[in-house]
Amino acid sequence: MQTSSLASQTAYEKRWIALALLCTAQFMVIMDTSIIGVALPAIKAELGYSQGGLQWIFNAYVVLFGGILLLGGKLSDLFGARKIFMWGFLILTAASLLAGIAWSPESLNTGRAIQGLGSALIAPAAMTLLMTTFTDPKELGKAFGFWGASAAAGGSAGVFLGGVITEWLDWRWIFYINIPIGILVLSFCKTYLLAGRKNTGKVDWTGAILATSALSILVYAIVSVESAGWASVQTLGLLAGSLLFFYIFISTQKKVTNPLLPLHIFKVPNLSAGNIVTGLLAAAWIPLWFFLNLYLQQVLKLNAFNSGLALLPMTITIMIVMVGFTGKFVAKYGFKANLLAGLIFLTISLIVFSTVSVNGTYLMSVLPASILGALGMSLAYIPATIASMSGAKPDETGLASGIVNTSYQVGSALGLAIIAVIAAAVTKSSVVSGAQETVALNAGFKFAFICAALLSGLGVLIAAARIKQPG
Repeated sequence: MQTSSLASQTAYEKRWIALALLCTAQFMVIMDTSIIGVALPAIKAELGYSQGGLQWIFNAYVVLFGGILLLGGKLSDLFGARKIFMWGFLILTAASLLAGIAWSPESLNTGRAIQGLGSALIAPAAMTLLMTTFTDPKELGKAFGFWGASAAAGGSAGVFLGGVITEWLDWRWIFYINIPIGILVLSFCKTYLLAGRKNTGKVDWTGAILATSALSILVYAIVSVESAGWASVQTLGLLAGSLLFFYIFISTQKKVTNPLLPLHIFKVPNLSAGNIVTGLLAAAWIPLWFFLNLYLQQVLKLNAFNSGLALLPMTITIMIVMVGFTGKFVAKYGFKANLLAGLIFLTISLIVFSTVSVNGTYLMSVLPASILGALGMSLAYIPATIASMSGAKPDETGLASGIVNTSYQVGSALGLAIIAVIAAAVTKSSVVSGAQETVALNAGFKFAFICAALLSGLGVLIAAARIKQPG
């Protein structure tokens, strides 16, 4: 008992260093979804990707990430959050080396997929460690502010860092940069992180395989629509297969003793609605930076470095608002009001972006809308997470964090996949009509922003109707 008490006291005294490690982990996990954006043209040129195939540099990561997150959360609850956190970092670090030395699209996609596997273990374990390390509500709110800032800033900072690295070094260093960071984090884990509680039960491997298969087939069906067509045997067959896997997955979860996804957890207040809104938030936010990067480089003709630099104000806005204001706003006005405000700002930002032209300028066409979008993300991300997590039991914290991370990653993958297919179709139609390449690309990007705005607007409606603020 005395040893346990001493260990808890030591962990309490080192909690802010632990937070720095956890925020670094969250930053890396989210950065790895965005850092490739600016480097896409360089990767395409060297490895021979097709325009449509570029999505798989992103989707190979997020599909496996989204598919394994539920398992990652369950493993965290069963075997201890710190152990799973460290295993995740070990896998992510090794996969980053593979991605860095990639010699073909297939090898890079494989490296990205394994990175997604490592991140799927890291993300829910890190959130569990955060909530068990900070037990005081005021400190937890402050810790969540840094946590949220590291996540949202990771997405935006990845764009900037990707530009710097691609322009000054080589695109391969966007993956190599993970290696020293991963080694550094691993070296401090046992010193500063709690081991985490372990619970009884077994791993539902069948459920994990079914969930991952269903999600992977669904995304593949959507991203291959451009070449196969919506009404093709391939597309309809893949969609049917995905639905079948989902049906079997849900059916088995009702029967097994230790399900990967206990369905009773969806009775937790706000969890279902919170996760739907989180998915829509991601489905709007990720296409924003993806197509904004392409607009900057392919329409405004900025190089990789200048493109990353152009989006630096977004990162600064996110850091300032997340750390300095979002937590205070949530405490004063509640998470629902902040969530609605953030989604509305993001929607307006996307509507403004949908008016971009081939003769646009950075100061008029990009800067104002990008700052407004960053403000919206800053206000919405933490409240969406709080809404999705707040009612979970202590022994289901890892599972709840796995679900909300799954919602975000799957939402981002599906949102980007669907919008990319639509944008490509609009661009192709413009080319057929005789438009110049730049004009055709711009038409596709504009339509992509409109689609993202519709998703964000839907998030506003669902949050207003279904998210309940505790009394």
